[in-house]
This record gives sequence, structure tokens and C-alpha cells, in this order.
Amino acid sequence: MVIKKFYFVLLGCMVFFPAVAQRSDILEEYVREGLEKNLSLQQETLEIARVAENIRQARALFYPQVTFAPTYSLAAGGRRLQFPVGDLLNPVYSTLNEMTQSNRFPQIQNVDEQLAPNNFHDTKISFQYSIYNPEIQYNYLIQQNLLSAQEAKKKVVANELRYTIETAYYQYAQTLEASRIFENSLRVMQELIRLNQKLVANNVVTKDAVLSAEYEFSKLDQQLAEATKNQQIAQAYFNFILNRNLQEPIAIDTALPGKLSTTNLTTSDLSGLTGEAVQDRQELKQLDYSITAAQNALRMQEVAGRLPSVFVGGNTGFQGFGYTFSGQAYLVAQVGLSWDLFKGYERKSRTQQAKIQTDVLKVKHQEVERQIALQVTQAYYELMATRQNLRATEVGLSKASQYFQVIDSRYRNGNVLLIEFIKAQNDLLTARLQQSLSRYDVLIKTSLLNKTIYKP
Repeated sequence: MVIKKFYFVLLGCMVFFPAVAQRSDILEEYVREGLEKNLSLQQETLEIARVAENIRQARALFYPQVTFAPTYSLAAGGRRLQFPVGDLLNPVYSTLNEMTQSNRFPQIQNVDEQLAPNNFHDTKISFQYSIYNPEIQYNYLIQQNLLSAQEAKKKVVANELRYTIETAYYQYAQTLEASRIFENSLRVMQELIRLNQKLVANNVVTKDAVLSAEYEFSKLDQQLAEATKNQQIAQAYFNFILNRNLQEPIAIDTALPGKLSTTNLTTSDLSGLTGEAVQDRQELKQLDYSITAAQNALRMQEVAGRLPSVFVGGNTGFQGFGYTFSGQAYLVAQVGLSWDLFKGYERKSRTQQAKIQTDVLKVKHQEVERQIALQVTQAYYELMATRQNLRATEVGLSKASQYFQVIDSRYRNGNVLLIEFIKAQNDLLTARLQQSLSRYDVLIKTSLLNKTIYKP
């Protein structure tokens, strides 16, 4: 069920140092399920697909563009071309006919044509191919950089989700253990009540001993109810992260607390961990790709400002009045060049804007690098502190257990007061809860350290 390797770093002054990987097959399967079903990660997957389509669109600009574009026009009214050619030439033609005594020069009408073409078609195929265009070339590179940045962002979300699943799993397991601790304490208190009832019946103690034990039992019952509520909330939260039914049962790896590493981390490990984190963290890789995209945008503006774009194209088809196609074929070939000689310093401004964006991302990279180093340092010392705390709670539990056994034996023999027994019981309960919290806290802090150094 869930993917997670618990890396506890061993001693080592080198950058390459061995680590103890603690695995739980159940938890690993849950992590795998969460990575597949979590809605936030699904959104990142869709974002990657969207950016990938941008690459396909940028690649399409390298290919020829062929368009079939027929048009047919009907027109009525509007401007007209009027020229009195008949009025000018007909008297001359009449005089010539009289002189030649023939009809060789016919009478003609004045020109009165509508300018908007009526019953006119232009059925053509257009072709255009970019021979050289730096904006197309660099746009394709930029889209590739943005896709890589988006993929790195998805890994950032997956790394955070992995840590969230592990933490929620440990918290749920700890609430189960806390409930068992309270249930065990309730059984001890029930036995105390029965013992006190027998002692009262034998006139060894007064009835207030029973009432006091019953009061302590009610307090434990309230604490158990609170622990049960926390368990149900933790269960719902864990299932929410995995996009499951909130009441779905959760399998617990009972051997997980026993897999804690007792290896101590040394200060020399911290530098190695920090270096590894700076090298592997996807937040920095995402910024690296974004910086590369900004640099390509800068080069695009610089090159496009210096060099022209060259393309070839043409049109072929039929054009004329009525769809006769007879004598209407035509062919036009083109070679074009586009060169921005002056655009009001727009290109210069775009170049400067790209430089500023590159500088912003570089400063952001330095900031994130320092933040990561701080995160690793905090997680490192928190893990060391929780391990020390765990050892202290284990010693405390051992002492509290031994003390309770002594008090329990003496109480049964009537050598200590009830208040001493209840105090010993409460101390033992507190020690067990603290030890339980410390064990799972070590697992949580280990998961946090793995997250900060990106250990999937």
C-alpha cells in the first residue's frame, strides 16, 4: 500500500553517505494510491498535458501552411463606374461611317459598371512556408522549457503529497495506539474498583476509596472518548487525501514503530544532506527550467530585432464571374521578407523586459536555495531532538512501569494510600502516551527530512 522509504542518515563526512531505509509495504501502497487518485496531482497532470499541447502548436509552425479558401460574391448597389465613352465616340463613328459609306464603326454604349463584383468567385489554395523566423524557433524552445518546469512542479506536489500521506498515516496510527492505552488504563481502573469494593466489604477501607476510583474511571472514559474522536477525524482526513470514502477502513502496520532507527546523526551529515537537497529538490529544477525559458525569450527578442524573417508562399486556383472555370485559372508565387526597422522602441523594451524577468528568476533561485538549506537544517535538528526525546520517554516509561508495579503490590497489601496508587497509575498512563507520541514523532520527522532532501 504506500510508497515511502524512511532514510535515516548514518555517520559520514563525505557528500555520499549511507542511509538506513525503513520500509512499510502497507504505507507504500497507500502512497501509491494517493499519488494516483489525489485530485491536486490530477490537476498537475492535466496542466502538463495542456503545456504539451502548446509544444505541438509551436512545432506546427515549422510546417507549411496550406489553406483551401474559396469565396463567392453577390453584390447589389453601391458605387458604380460611369464613363460616357458612347457619348464621346458615337459622333465620331457616325461621321466615319458616312465618309466610308459603311457600318464599320458600330455605336457603343456608355460604361456604367457596378464596382462591387456580382456573381464573382475566387476558388483558390493558399500556401505559405517560413524559411527563417527566429520567433518560431525560440518559441518552440521556450515551450519545451515550460513543459519541463511544469513536470518539475508536479514532482514538487507529489513530494509534498507523499509527506502529507505519511504524516496523516502516522497520526492515525498514533490515535489508535492512544485509544488502546486508555482502554488498558480503564481495565486497570476497573480492577481497582473491584478490589476496593472487596476491601470495603471486608471493612479494610471506607467507601470513599470506591468513589475515588470510580471518579478516576470517569475521567479516563472522557479521555478515551476524546481519543476516539481524534481517531475518527484522523481517519477521515487520511481518506480525504487519498480521495476515498471518509469512513473507509485503514490498514495499520503494527510493526512500524519497531522499525525505528537508533543511528545517531552527526553534524557532518548536515552539510551532505544540504548539498543533496540543493542538487535534487524539484523546486530548484523548476526555477532552472524557467530561467532557461526566460533566457531563450531574451535571445528571441535580440535575434528577431537584428535579422529579418523570410517566407515563401503563393495562391493558385480559379477566379472570374460565374463558375465556368474556363479561362479562369491563375497562379501567384511569392517570396516575402519581414524586417522590423522601427517600432517605437517596442523591441528594445521587450528585450529589457526579458532581461528583468531572467534576473528576477535568478534572485528567486538564490532565495529558494537558502530556504531549502534552512528547511533541511530545521528538519535535521528536529529529528535529532525527537530521537533524544524518544530515548528519554522510553527510560521514563520503564521507570514509571517499575514504580507502578511496586505501588500496586504495596496497595494490595495495604501499605500505601489510594492517592499514591492513582498517582502511579496516572504517571504510567502519561509515560505511555508520551512514549507513543515520541515514537510516531520520530517517524514524522524522518518523513519531513526525507521531504526536504527529496527522497521519494
